[in-house]
Amino acid sequence: MAERGKGSFLLTSATRIVVVGQSARLGEIAGYASERIKEQTGISLAVKGVAEPAGRRNAIVLQLCRDDGGLGPEGYRVVVSPKLVLIEAPAETGVFYGIQSLRQLCVGRGRSVKIPAVVIEDRPRFRWRGAHLDVSRHFFTIEFVKEYIDILALHKINMFHWHLTDDQGWRIEIKRYPKLTEVGAWRVDREDRGWTNRPPQMPGERATYGGYYTQSEIKEVVEYAKSRCVAIVPEIEMPAHTTAVLAAYPQYSCTGGPFTVPPGDVWPISDIYCAGNDSTFTFIENILDEVMQMFPGEFIHIGGDEADKTEWRKCRRCQARIRDEGLKDEGELQSYFVKRIEAFLRAHGKRLLGWDEILEGGIPAEAAVMSWRGMEGGIAAARQGHDVVMTPGSHCYFDHYQGPRASEPLAIGGYTPLGKVYSFEPVPDSLTVEEAKHVLGAQANLWTEYIPTPEHAEYMLLPRLAALAEVVWSPVSLRDWRDFVPRMEHLMKTYDRHNYAMSAYLVSITTAADSVAGRASVSLATEMGTPVIRYTLDGTDPTHGSRRYEKPFVMDTSGIIKAAAFVGRRSLGHVTEQPLIIHNAFYKPVVLAHPYGRYTGGGKNALTDGIRGGKSHDDGKWQGFEFDDVDAVIDLGAVQNVSRISAGFLQDTYFWIFLPKTIEYSISEDGVNYTAVGKYEVPIATEHGGTSISEIKLELKGAHARYVRVSANNVGLCPEWHDGKGQKAWVFIDEITIE
Repeated sequence: MAERGKGSFLLTSATRIVVVGQSARLGEIAGYASERIKEQTGISLAVKGVAEPAGRRNAIVLQLCRDDGGLGPEGYRVVVSPKLVLIEAPAETGVFYGIQSLRQLCVGRGRSVKIPAVVIEDRPRFRWRGAHLDVSRHFFTIEFVKEYIDILALHKINMFHWHLTDDQGWRIEIKRYPKLTEVGAWRVDREDRGWTNRPPQMPGERATYGGYYTQSEIKEVVEYAKSRCVAIVPEIEMPAHTTAVLAAYPQYSCTGGPFTVPPGDVWPISDIYCAGNDSTFTFIENILDEVMQMFPGEFIHIGGDEADKTEWRKCRRCQARIRDEGLKDEGELQSYFVKRIEAFLRAHGKRLLGWDEILEGGIPAEAAVMSWRGMEGGIAAARQGHDVVMTPGSHCYFDHYQGPRASEPLAIGGYTPLGKVYSFEPVPDSLTVEEAKHVLGAQANLWTEYIPTPEHAEYMLLPRLAALAEVVWSPVSLRDWRDFVPRMEHLMKTYDRHNYAMSAYLVSITTAADSVAGRASVSLATEMGTPVIRYTLDGTDPTHGSRRYEKPFVMDTSGIIKAAAFVGRRSLGHVTEQPLIIHNAFYKPVVLAHPYGRYTGGGKNALTDGIRGGKSHDDGKWQGFEFDDVDAVIDLGAVQNVSRISAGFLQDTYFWIFLPKTIEYSISEDGVNYTAVGKYEVPIATEHGGTSISEIKLELKGAHARYVRVSANNVGLCPEWHDGKGQKAWVFIDEITIE
């Protein structure tokens, strides 16, 4: 609840932070508040303690109160009046969160800052409000990890999931096993190459890229996070994602090695702990003993995802384990592995948490699940009585692009803009009231294969973290995008110390068929919906003096649209550039013999809307067909001269997208009898290459048709050389043009 009052409180250097009572923790929070407010506004505030509340003026008063309003352990009340600011809560954590709300109200720098009069009474919806950071793929310093935690605290995020180990690096000191950091923390430097194009370490090469955290540094960060009301959940990967471990201690693998720490992408994840070797479990338990001493929280995350069982199928000891334990197969062997580790953690007062793959084969009731492969794993876990954290890649993976690929720094793929994050609902409708109680909350994940620097990490995190923070804090009934946008813009003013994205201000360009045949109605918009949009049609970049967009406009010839958002004379973010192709098939109906999959390209008009997809398969413009062929018939409405047919196809083999084997163009006057007018054979890719677009053009003379058919044969299955060999391949098509 928030209610605006009359007037404002004037924050100046004469303002004091007053702590009521004898709480040492409140004193710490007051010191923190003084430090952060100075950092944000430039105004220094002294801290004073008093035994009893009394009439105060020009003060920020912090005090504990009785919980007579159902605020709970994290709820708080903030009252801003022209005379003073009161922040009270039943517990110190609530006072801390009240400070964050006050910080969000303190916008501006100078000798004084006006804080609007308001009454806020607030408490969180979920107990798990999480954010994750992968420090294995790229190592981040202790200083940045603390800064990351400070960003979480500003957004009232209370769980920090620290991804400390993976194939590409082991980042935590374990004194009993020094080679984990002497060997496992370092890899050869291939940072000048793309993540998926890095050859392994060669004989004689030194591994120089990496780093790790000492146990004293870990404990320092844990205490730092605690002071910010953030609990840390460490992730120690098993049974797979363990190449860095096995490079140091190959005896705990199925093969005995040798292994080197991979400098980049690994697939499939086949380097794995030997589940048939009891010494493997002793090794892991000894590691976890030291991990538990460093992390006092409730949960230990063990990963458990993407484990390829190839080595287990070949391993004599693993097969013996399956027989001796009466297990059905290697899937149940993973369940045995997880259950054995869970029992060890439970005996030491900890709860096991893992990615949703740990459900396969069953897990103990006390174990919790993090659902990343959509919501299905979380739904299954909740129905089985397991606590679950929802973190589906569709809404919570912040390593995805948040704007058009051409305007954004390199990312792993995907498209998760600010509005999509805000639209996320962690509790599926399919759960009963009792089952829904197992949904602890939700979490943002920041994987860093393509994020090598702190600046890039901040850019990917902000402002999307604010959207997720509201999802996990506020009740559904209070969430409204139109209300969120001005508050988000206000909050952005506190981000000046950080490198944050302005992607929500990028202009999107869409078309519709105008009532006059052969014309395009063009619409411009931004996610935020608030700034002025200016545009050009002559290929030049828009300026503050360019045409202002007021309503959809008409284009009857092909051209290049450029648009940008403006506040006054200042452009917000990049210029959006979109070629528009006006052709004879523009918005003519398309009939498909096979339905497109989850890549819709925008639906039924995607192939004739005048806008061609770019080099991102998930930019919303490509139609994708999994295993099926493309068989598209365009009805031009009447028999007419056809002089050119073309279609664009995407190839991105890293995402299992291949050019078609053959492409054939056919024409017909009656829609029944077709004549083939052009056929093209396309070689199947023999190795991974860059993303490419191939436009297949056919020139015709004296041809007449009402119907044009485009047939493109999918390669069917990924070839033998491919990581996904034998799995269904995709063909992607966009913009069939006819002239």
